[in-house]
Formats: sequence, C-alpha cells, structure tokens
Amino acid sequence: MKLGYVLLYVDDVAAAITFYERAFGLERAFVHESGQYGELATGATKLGFVHHETAGSHGFGYRKQTASSDPPANEVGLVTDDVEAAFKRAVDAGATPASEPKTKPWGQTVAYVRDPSGFLVELATPMGG
Repeated sequence: MKLGYVLLYVDDVAAAITFYERAFGLERAFVHESGQYGELATGATKLGFVHHETAGSHGFGYRKQTASSDPPANEVGLVTDDVEAAFKRAVDAGATPASEPKTKPWGQTVAYVRDPSGFLVELATPMGG
C-alpha cells in the first residue's frame, strides 16, 4: 500500500487550485469539468480538492473547515529548501500567517500558514537538512 492522495473538502475547487498554484508553486494535474474535483502534482502523492457537494454524497458527516474556525488537527506538509521565501510567497498570495519560520531543536526550519479555507499548511526544510 502507498499514499496516493490527500483530499481537502472546499467550497470552490478552482479557487483552491489557483491559490495553491500561486502560493506554493504547485502544478495543476487535473480539474474535472464539473468543478467538483481537482488535483495538484506534488511528487508521488497528489493533493486533491473535493467540493462540499460531492463530499456530502459519501454518506457520512464531517466538520466543514472555514477560515474563521480553529485549524483542523492535521496539516498539509510541503518541503522546501527555503522556508523563509516560501512563507513570504504564501502570505503575499493570500495565506494567513500562523507561525513565522523557526529552526527547531532537531535542525529543521518550519513555518505555518493557513489557506483561504482555513487548512493548515506546514512549510519545512527536509528532515536532516
């Protein structure tokens, strides 16, 4: 088994895709013509977005994430060699700063932003780097 994708449930798939392209430099892999689903290429694992209308058809409930609610107990982790530049780019593109870049005791530089839907995005240098 391997991790194929991580999905975020959003109000506007096209807007989420466009934001992640601008804020993080990710590349659009696929957007369904219905606007209900889209993916960004992130290496071996895709980052996908599902419209709440489609997510609601799964047959189970979930807590809708909003920009004003507390961040969820998970995050999207993006790895970069230059966290400071990535943090600035994300904030300039409309991300909300959550935690400025800091070097952790184990040597990794880490920062956090929130996307327009309120999801937490970690920007970090590679482990051991």
